[in-house]
Amino acid sequence: MRTPPDPESMPHLTANSTNSTNSTGSTGSTGSTLRLDLESLSGLYRSGAALPADVAEEVLARIAARGDDHVWITLRPAADLLGDAAELVRRWPDPDTRPPLYGVPFAVKDNVDVAGLPTTAACPAYSYVPERGAPLVERLLAAGALLVGKTNLDQFATGLSGTRSPYGACESPLVPGLISGGSSSGSAVAVAADLVSFTVGTDTAGSGRVPAALTGTVGVKPSRGLVSTLGMVPACASLDCPSVFARSAADGLAVLSVIAAFEPADPWSRVLPVPGPVPARVSPLRIGVPREPEFFGDTAAETAFARAMERLTGLGHRLVPVDLDPFLAAGRLLYEGPWLAERLAAIGDFVTRNPAEIHPVTLKVLSGGGALSAVDAFEGLYRLHALDAETRQAWASMDVLAVPTVPTTFTVAEMLESPIERNTILGHYTTFTNLLDLAGISVPAGRTATGRPHGVTFLGPAGSDGLLAGLGAAFHALTGGPALPVQNPRPTAAPATASTVHAPEARPSTARASEVKAEVEVEARAVLAVAGAHRSGQPLHGRLTSLGATGLGTALTAPLYRLYALEGDMPRPGLVRSASGGVAVEVELYELPPSALGVLLTQTAPPLGLGTIELADGRAVHGFLCEPYATEKAPDISHHGNWPDYLLSRSRC
Repeated sequence: MRTPPDPESMPHLTANSTNSTNSTGSTGSTGSTLRLDLESLSGLYRSGAALPADVAEEVLARIAARGDDHVWITLRPAADLLGDAAELVRRWPDPDTRPPLYGVPFAVKDNVDVAGLPTTAACPAYSYVPERGAPLVERLLAAGALLVGKTNLDQFATGLSGTRSPYGACESPLVPGLISGGSSSGSAVAVAADLVSFTVGTDTAGSGRVPAALTGTVGVKPSRGLVSTLGMVPACASLDCPSVFARSAADGLAVLSVIAAFEPADPWSRVLPVPGPVPARVSPLRIGVPREPEFFGDTAAETAFARAMERLTGLGHRLVPVDLDPFLAAGRLLYEGPWLAERLAAIGDFVTRNPAEIHPVTLKVLSGGGALSAVDAFEGLYRLHALDAETRQAWASMDVLAVPTVPTTFTVAEMLESPIERNTILGHYTTFTNLLDLAGISVPAGRTATGRPHGVTFLGPAGSDGLLAGLGAAFHALTGGPALPVQNPRPTAAPATASTVHAPEARPSTARASEVKAEVEVEARAVLAVAGAHRSGQPLHGRLTSLGATGLGTALTAPLYRLYALEGDMPRPGLVRSASGGVAVEVELYELPPSALGVLLTQTAPPLGLGTIELADGRAVHGFLCEPYATEKAPDISHHGNWPDYLLSRSRC
């Protein structure tokens, strides 16, 4: 079992603030408020407030603080990471000449080759050490990014749950016990837990999107062939696609612009438009939505998706009902047709020689491919082309297709009870994407009424990557930005079979990157919950930003509150703690200097004031509350779940 580095032996980025919050909103075990998004890091580096070694040390400390969370298969030795960080400073001393990902920490799914590090595909017996890294990894390193390590996955990228690995099952940082999704499980959690800025995953059946939805991250699934698959252990070579996990669509697209390139030696590479920055504005689109969406009995997810579609209309887009049957039929071919044999073609010899080394569920899935014939392969190909022709009729009436990323969610325990059947449910809206040559992006859509994360995927024809990212960014802004993880993820036991995990080099407690170290003093920050007029896009939001507030995403209150529409010149809600009949209300969370709370208090007129709000995960934060007397004649709008959705309902009247 890998033993993480001792956090006490690591110098931290901040010298004070032992109870501050990091960029995901969780109370950082290291006491650091360092933000790992690309814009924040670029600003720190340009100003000289921090150097890559500072960021590398903080990343190592955060990884150690989380303990054995099953995210990592191989961590690079700390000395190597710090050495690379120091080399960046020597190589690019001038900020104006630095490459786009200078000093940005990242990780790679362990079915993608990194020179000198083992590639296991989550199967220790399969492990090999490549002399050359995948082209996409080499492009990231050339762009100045700092490689931290390689992440866990469902074995041989076969699965969508994150529970099929001998290195343990990752959990979502948002809800204890909830699956992280897979197969890119460790990649998604590493971003969601704020351990790195972005990660590389892969996507064949949905592995770059399902984990994004379950961890509150953005999952960019590029057009097939836009990013080379050379140096990647194939799952289905004709369908495989590298993917990117990030905290925002802007960061995801920035990474995609670095790794996208035509590779003449790659038989699957294609010349496609390389997207630029996220568009500042997306013109109104015709957005297709499932005419009869399926949620497998999850009414909370159904309500969350309907709410998300209302938000799209609020952005000016037109929703177009679409018959999804030919799309779903194409998706079923992935595991019920000859593409199952393609999975076996990639690793069949190894599986035949080493059946005891294969995860039992993975072995069961792969075994179905051996009985398929060449006739089956051609019949499946003909069937796919026929279904593709049917879907063209739908594309004639829409520009983008919006679907739930997953129709429902499962705990790790539930997944282990029925691993294959529930895996099929998770892939209901994802498996057809690569078969039908679509690009996609999964974006967080807040939480359901039961507190589970919900995500929406936007899909478009190959080459529409930039358009999808622009739409995803605009939609993500409506949900308040990145979803909020729980404060202290509970440790999980390591699996007995994980003894082959590669241990990082021990690091002396006195180790310092003194030649590149810059101390960064960060003031302790308070967390504030806002339900209405101070939310993003609302009239008083500017008051928060002028006070230095930074958004932490959306969260749910404990089910103890009612929401009312108050009368007055400016529409605003009143959040009231109820003695009975309370519900969970969606709020946006912000961190800001404690002194700013006093300023807000002087700006706030009765019946509103600042008090303490309990969140669904048990934390108590500051927030705006309303005196009960003011709600006697005010409409009770609690059933809307949040203020923006109430405003949308009024706009349709």
